[in-house]
Amino acid sequence: MDAIFELEQIEAVARAAWKEGKKHKVWIFRAPMGTGKTSFIHALCQALGVEDTVSSPSYGIINEYLSREAGTIYHMDWYRLKSEEEAIQAGVEDALDSGNLCLVEWPEKAEGLLPDNCFELYMEVLDQKMRRLYTENE
Repeated sequence: MDAIFELEQIEAVARAAWKEGKKHKVWIFRAPMGTGKTSFIHALCQALGVEDTVSSPSYGIINEYLSREAGTIYHMDWYRLKSEEEAIQAGVEDALDSGNLCLVEWPEKAEGLLPDNCFELYMEVLDQKMRRLYTENE
């Protein structure tokens, strides 16, 4: 997948990403701060029928949503994690091992906890309104 899009198109891009990556249970988002990771996850959750409010779990590390299409979704933001041990104490390992869809922002903060078969997405800011989302998965 390689998509260049305006922010208004984010939900359509999220649906396309779901089509490509739905066989993966762990999605990791690699992108700098302010790129739109949380906005993309919000759009993906909307596309999957989540009715709960989708927000960044920065302080709680993990938010849990219920989706009509994907069941339980764990949205994790590891930005504030100091170590893998802190991640384990926060319940990250349990979420990753649950078999449910896990959407992980800032995966590099606890890389050793991730399974091998993650759907790895990269985001770039092209300008104020344009973004690029791509994956190197086959």
